[in-house]
Amino acid sequence: MAQTFDICIRGAGIVGRTLALLLARERLRVALVASPTPPAGHHDVRAYALNAASRQLLDSLRSWPDAQHATAVRHMEVHGDLDGNVHFDAQAQDVDALAWIVDVPALETRLGEAVRYQPLVEVVDAPVAAPLTAVCEGRASRTRAEFGVEFSVVPYGQHAIATRLHCELPHGESARQWLAPEGILALLPLDGPQGQTVAVVWSIAQENVDTWMNASAEAFTQRLEDISQGALGRLTLASERLNWPLQQAMADRWSGASPDGRSWVLVGDAAHNVHPLAGQGLNLGLGDAQALARVLQQRDAWRSTGDNRLLRRYERERKAALAPMGLAMDGLQQLFTRREAPLQALRNWGMKGFEHSGPIKAWMARQAMGLGA
Repeated sequence: MAQTFDICIRGAGIVGRTLALLLARERLRVALVASPTPPAGHHDVRAYALNAASRQLLDSLRSWPDAQHATAVRHMEVHGDLDGNVHFDAQAQDVDALAWIVDVPALETRLGEAVRYQPLVEVVDAPVAAPLTAVCEGRASRTRAEFGVEFSVVPYGQHAIATRLHCELPHGESARQWLAPEGILALLPLDGPQGQTVAVVWSIAQENVDTWMNASAEAFTQRLEDISQGALGRLTLASERLNWPLQQAMADRWSGASPDGRSWVLVGDAAHNVHPLAGQGLNLGLGDAQALARVLQQRDAWRSTGDNRLLRRYERERKAALAPMGLAMDGLQQLFTRREAPLQALRNWGMKGFEHSGPIKAWMARQAMGLGA
């Protein structure tokens, strides 16, 4: 007898695998469409900043990487382009860590192992019929386009350059960020408490991408040393460089019915994109997966997983959660790409005021950590 499924998930990345495990935990039968195999020799240099809510979710699925691949951020430094600075400290927030910098291949491996041992998840080579299709294919989703969904994209005119660096000095479990009109540079700690490796995310103007992608290793690292004011000593390139365009984007519909009458729903980057300057992209995607699983788990026994009332409830909830984050990220990006002297002074004045704002700063930190009020 042919296998029947309650849901088909297209996209077996981090968000897709997480959603599959959450749904299987609720005794739903899941078909997970395998993602294309990366080309031979490809090394993924990405790392994600995951907050406490994401860690709790992945821990519950037994998919959190070991300490060597999930480095705690005890301190965070944000530097403006004049004298504005903001510092966050885990101890001051009465938490163990502000976030964790997670190595992408390690997280994907743990999720892959969990999927392999979950009997209610079947990895398939092509989409199968199910009452609900969850689209987790990322920003370039083909299925989203097949379903006729408008994906409104606002390009930032910037690319993110990602790589890994070896540092002369230990990172001290600190994440560091420099906000300047030239670009936004983040150095994120890797390899555990005593590590001397950082993940780099450097957001720069599109017209400068080729220059820095093709620059010699020495010229590239010297520029990053200059921007980071030598905070980690001499820097050495430890991996290849990758880049991708940055954008703010939103699907006009996150749920609906396909031409054959079956329901679909968008999850993660297939539904929305934000600027990476606060490292919230994957946290938002995992929040989507958790919300969808919860809505389906709470449905009446007679309702199908493809019930459009349930899917609209998920869509409303997640759009409301995304709106303030999207506006904040877009506003900060716009503010720190302007070169006018009055705005330069204003933003650094604002950073200094925020640094001493007490309850406001604490509230913002807890929002970023996914801890709510």
